[in-house]
This record gives sequence, C-alpha cells and structure tokens, in this order.
Amino acid sequence: MVLKTEEVVQLTVKHTYGTWRFQRGWKPLHIVDAEGCYFYDANGKRYLDFSSQLMCSSLGHKNKAVIDAICKQARKLPYISPVFTCDVRAELSKLLLKVFPKGLEKFFYTTSGTEANEAAIKIARLYTGKYKIISRYRSYHGSTAGSIAATGDLRRWPVEPMGKIDGVIFAPDADTYRCPFGLDYPDCAIACAEYIDYMIKHENNVAAIIVEPVVGTNGVLIPPKEYLPMVREIADKNGVLLIADEIMSGWGRTGEWFAVNHWKVKPDILTTAKGITGAYAPLGVTATTREIADYFEDHYFAHGHTYEAHPLTLAPAIAAVKEYERLDLINGAKKKGEYLGKRLEELKEKHESVGDVRGLGLFWAVELVKSRKTKEPFYESKDKLAGKPSLLDKMASEMMRDGVYLMNWLSHFVIAPPLIITEAEMDEGVDALDQSLNIADKEVKR
Repeated sequence: MVLKTEEVVQLTVKHTYGTWRFQRGWKPLHIVDAEGCYFYDANGKRYLDFSSQLMCSSLGHKNKAVIDAICKQARKLPYISPVFTCDVRAELSKLLLKVFPKGLEKFFYTTSGTEANEAAIKIARLYTGKYKIISRYRSYHGSTAGSIAATGDLRRWPVEPMGKIDGVIFAPDADTYRCPFGLDYPDCAIACAEYIDYMIKHENNVAAIIVEPVVGTNGVLIPPKEYLPMVREIADKNGVLLIADEIMSGWGRTGEWFAVNHWKVKPDILTTAKGITGAYAPLGVTATTREIADYFEDHYFAHGHTYEAHPLTLAPAIAAVKEYERLDLINGAKKKGEYLGKRLEELKEKHESVGDVRGLGLFWAVELVKSRKTKEPFYESKDKLAGKPSLLDKMASEMMRDGVYLMNWLSHFVIAPPLIITEAEMDEGVDALDQSLNIADKEVKR
C-alpha cells in the first residue's frame, strides 16, 4: 500500500519524535528521492543539499559503489555477533590503517558518533585509572549519557542532573571571533590552551581532554595554528590523554583525511562517524594507540554492544574509503574550499548582518549579528530552549523555497556540501544565501 504524502507526514508527527525541538508545529517535508548533491520531495521539487544533510552525506546521494557494497554484503552475511569476525571487519581495519593518523592502530566499531565517544570516555577512564574529562563549552559530542555530559552547548542543559555522567568539566573555547578572555589573536598567547593546563593542575584526576579539532555544529571554529599542538603538549606533560572527536570534521571535510592532520597532531584516541560511510549506513569508530590497546591485553575491556562491527555497516565503509581515493575528494575539498570561501567572503562585504565567515576545506560557517561592533547575535541558547521564533529559521525556509537546504544553529549557518559538489552548484547555494541575507540586513542595528 502506497501512502499519500499527507498520511506519511501525519503518521510521522503523531507517532515519532522530532529531535531537538518542541513537537508542536513540527511538519517535516516528505522526501522521496535523492541523487548527487540534490534531494526531492513528494511533489518532485528539487533541493540542493548544501549542508550534506547533517554534515554526513559527504559522497552525495546514490553512490553506486557504496550501494553495491551494501547489497553484496546483505546477500553474503547480513549479521554476525561481534564475538566472531568476518571478511569486512578485517578488510576495513586494514584500510583504516592507511588513512587514519599514524599510531592509531586498534578500532572499536560502533553504530554512531555518540557511541564512539561513549567508548572513548570509557576507554580513557579504564586505561588511566582517572575519571575527569575536560571538554569545551562550544562543543557537541552526542546525545547519550557520557557524550551529552561532555557536550558544552544547550543540548546538555535539559537532562541535568539526570541522564548524564559525573566528572566532566569545561574549558574555554578556541574562538578567535568571540574570545572567552576578550583577547585578540595573536596577542592572546593562546590563553584558551594555557587555561587547560591550569585546570588539570587544579582539578587532579583528569583522564582525558576531548576536543573537536574543528568545532562543528557550534560554529565551525577554526583554532589558531598554535592551539592543538599546545594542547597535545599540555596533555603529555600532565599524563592526560587527548581525544579528537572527528565525527564531523573527518573524511575530507576540511581538506585532509582528518582535521588533526592540518596541525600534525596525533591524538591518543580518535572518534569518527558520519562520512566514514557517506551516511549510507550508521557506523562510528573509536581508534586508539597501540599503547592503549596493549593495556587491555591483561586488563578487562569493559565495553561492547550487539551491533558492534555490524557487517552491513562495515562493507559500505570499505567502498566509501575507496571512493574518496578514486575521486580524489580529499584534495578536491581543498581546492573547492578556496572557491567556496571566496564566495562567502563576498557575502560578508555585501551584507551588514554577516559578522564573521570562517572555514576550512568544504566546512564553513556564516555567523549573523545584529551589530558588527557589539557582535550581538540574532538568536541565543535561551531563545531556542524557550521556543522563540528564529530569524535564521525564517531565512532557511526562504532558501528552501528557492530549492536550497542549508542547516542553521542559533545564529550561524553551516555550509558543508557533499565533497562531489561543482562550482556551479556552490554558486547556486551561495546565491540563495545571498538573497536570504537581505532579511537579516533589515534587522541590523545601525
């Protein structure tokens, strides 16, 4: 039986939850197809996927090699318990050794990024015998107990004190646009990194520091070049592990296989998901050094779940990695990112409402402000939790009418298109954003 669009939407709203939102008023668009950099609604209207859905559809839609890998594995071995092994488990592990930062040699396979971070936190605590985790305020690490506890933004607030773990403390952000110390780079002496050293010395019992090398949803924050090397040095000096959350910034998104490569920093643990399969199947990875792995040779590894190393998630990852290589998408993201960045900078020159443009590779943010002088945002955390109307939501709706999907969070847009995007498609997306910024310009305080 084929359901009409009205029924699909009605059943969805009545019987399923919409995430991170008030449920009243939710009316999701019925999507029926997607291919390349576009997806289509039930009326046949086409939309440019300018944020790769949730910054995850990095290979675009309907990549034949990945789809074929899923079908082949489904016919061969759709599931086997993680107490056994199978061809794709070994093959993917061998392939990851080529593309992950050198020194990360043992993998735990999950079904999401949040689970990858849960595993990382647990491993860090088991290995070090310490329990405190240093995270940052402008961070998102997932929605389950450990990962939401390590999340610094508003998504953590409603579940406190229930539904989260103890022992997470928050450090200042590496934000050169809105420095938490009110300083200007490079005269700041990277105070945001130095403060982490201060925290460790005055907290005691710190097991690990968890950072998004390039912050994702919370604004695509690109750290100063000195920041991550300093944090690595601080971690080593204090006997603390460094966890790099590359769930969003990995897989070519910033023009490197992983964002840490830009600063030649090697984490003790790296977590990733999203782009590893191009979002064709739910897979996450927690990768550790050999030193950490060796510890568990004679110590109990207290973690696992039913779908760990699920064959139907591993097979498409193998195909996806090979597609990144075949299409040269990592280098392509660097070159395309230069063009995209130039186009976005043009918007800043043209529109008073644009406070900042920042990015790396094909990962960019356009931050809107009521005043460039005061940097007052249009929308804040408290507004979202109160359910107040968002100017950026209004702008996003305007762009959808123009056939462009662009994700926004609080007071910025996240531009992260599929890595296969063309210059013409980038122009299409930027032009739609250009037009919608006229709405924000009218609200600027002069």
